Order: sequence, then structure tokens, then C-alpha cells
Amino acid sequence: QVQLVESGGGLAQPGEPLGLSCVASGLTFSRYTMCWYRQAPGKDCELVALITSAGSTSYADSVKGRFTISRDNAKNTLYLQMNSLKPEDTAVYYCEWYGTRGQGTQVTVSS
Repeated sequence: QVQLVESGGGLAQPGEPLGLSCVASGLTFSRYTMCWYRQAPGKDCELVALITSAGSTSYADSVKGRFTISRDNAKNTLYLQMNSLKPEDTAVYYCEWYGTRGQGTQVTVSS
């Protein structure tokens, strides 16, 4: 049974950084592409970033140049470093493995 547990969300002011983590269990983490999604109130779920097993990355245009996805296969952990945060980054952030998501972590960007 795959479990994903996100952490690291919270309140940040515009322009500040915030880092998210997602610890995975029940899968051979290193073999798979992993994703970060976000869901803002009243908006569709958005794929924020993904990282392949080989370490290739891809980002939504809205976060390109500000967010960095990474992984530590030895720790079964996925990361999302978010810099230069904007109010429009406010959302619940989820890590996802082929349709399985964690409980999510709230990120609120507000002055």
C-alpha cells in the first residue's frame, strides 16, 4: 500500500521562500516519476512539477524559474523548493504517484 505524507506548508509573505517535503512508502521510490500538484479554491487541480526516475524535471509555466523539484531516493523523499512566492501560489499542495496522493499541505501566501 502506497502512502505519501506531505509536510512543510504554512504561511509565507509574498517574495519569501517555502519548502515542501513528501515521504513515500510502499513503493520502490527510485523507479518512478513523482509529481507535485496544487489545488486552489475554485480552480482546477494544476500539475506544478514532475521529476522522472532519471532526474529530469518539468514545470508549469506559472512556477518556472521560481520552484525547484528534487528527490532523495535514499530517503524516499520528494521535495519542492518554492522561491519568490506569490499570492496566486496559495493552494493545497499534493505529491502524487500515478493517481495516489497524500493528504496535502496548505500553502498560504499573504501579506
